[in-house]
Amino acid sequence: MDDVNGDFFALLVDESCDVSRKEQLAIVLRYVNRCGSVVEHFIGIVHVRNTSALCLKEAIVDYLAQHSLSLSYVRGQCYDGASNMQGDFRGLKTLIQQESKFAYSIHCFAHQLQLTLVAVSKKCLEVGESQAEKVQEALDMGELETGRGLNQELGLARAADTRWGSHYKSFKNFISMFGSIIDVLDTIVVDARTLEERAKAKGYLSTCQTFEVAFMLHLMRDVLGITNELNTSLQKKEQDIANAILLVEVAKKRLQKLREEEWGLLVDKVSAFCVKYNISIPNFDDFYVNSGRSRRKVVDHTILHHYRVDIFFKIIDWQVQELNARFNEVTTNLLVGVACLNPVDSFSSFDINKILMMVELYPDDFDENIMVTLKNQLETYIVDVRDVDERFSNLQGLVDLSETLVKTKKHLNYPFVFRLVKFALLLPVATATVERTFLAMKLIKSELRNRMNDEFMSGCLVPYVERKIFNAISDETIMNTFQDMKTRRGQL
Repeated sequence: MDDVNGDFFALLVDESCDVSRKEQLAIVLRYVNRCGSVVEHFIGIVHVRNTSALCLKEAIVDYLAQHSLSLSYVRGQCYDGASNMQGDFRGLKTLIQQESKFAYSIHCFAHQLQLTLVAVSKKCLEVGESQAEKVQEALDMGELETGRGLNQELGLARAADTRWGSHYKSFKNFISMFGSIIDVLDTIVVDARTLEERAKAKGYLSTCQTFEVAFMLHLMRDVLGITNELNTSLQKKEQDIANAILLVEVAKKRLQKLREEEWGLLVDKVSAFCVKYNISIPNFDDFYVNSGRSRRKVVDHTILHHYRVDIFFKIIDWQVQELNARFNEVTTNLLVGVACLNPVDSFSSFDINKILMMVELYPDDFDENIMVTLKNQLETYIVDVRDVDERFSNLQGLVDLSETLVKTKKHLNYPFVFRLVKFALLLPVATATVERTFLAMKLIKSELRNRMNDEFMSGCLVPYVERKIFNAISDETIMNTFQDMKTRRGQL
């Protein structure tokens, strides 16, 4: 806590149940240290009575108070997409902003991406039928114990709404293992012990060996593949918001290119896949007939129209719409201002007017007098770092900029510029650190060791998660700390 040194920080919070079904709230602080580096540190886990926003806020306030920290210094929040966290009226985000109105909340970008994909899948009827019913049935069957015949690296994990990358991996591996899956289903049809197992296997086999399933597998793999790099990047600790914005734009442009230029390529891949596995390829000029729809609802369009317009175009268009909607939660001026501070390409994005628009979002931190001083500092600063000081010529991001400002002691020359850079770095875009904490919690508190109290579990988790810091502490220091906690009979 001494490293925070009474400075501004951001909160990364998430909740999950432990093995005893007790709700646990993990708290991570994000701040800029004395070296100018942005760091995220897990400070503890707290048991909460329930997951209401008010209960979560009270737990956070109490825990911060134990470490002499206050919500008034919070300048960033990051949560998942649950309503108790992100709700605009009674969510945790809103309750904290009532006490620290400049604690701008950023819905975890990686969760946004996953929820975007899920929203598109649930919204589109064709995807709902082909993905949720047919593909998931085959995934469930693929989870049977099939011996060593299947590569464990290509295991078919059950897709989940909040498991980053699970959807893309499932579709990709399903295609790679398609032949093995068909072989397994064939074996079950022949060797099934009961009629029910044999009937299920036959049903799965018939649904898998259709052009529609093959088409959906390849389409969703390509769509999720476009966003997978963004998804992976957003889980990195060093990910900054300026690059996140750029990556979202890249994903949207790639989706648009897929829509406009790559229909033929997709059909060729699906057709080759069908030929390889003896799947019937329909004539695209024939009228489309949906076997699952009532005969009264006659479809008067071709198979080509069905696959290209009703599925291909629709999925991509909804994907782009969802990206636009879900990645628009932070004030535009704030995001643009952060991007303008980015030093990449010799500060090519630098724009004083846009940066000052960002500053207006922090009126308590930059009053009118400071604004005048800041404008002069910005004009001098950009000439200094872009045209004079070569040490700033090859910086790769806001973290590099912050560290170099401290290293060259220019953060003392341009204190208000440095404050802006810190605020930009305090805007977290991923809760990956919190997610890793829950993984560690499953190791510390397991089925065989499930009776530890909450304080003891938190005490075990902190040194485990932050072991790099604790490894640097000498044994003598630890023993002296325990010795001084209370009077003991013997000397440790």
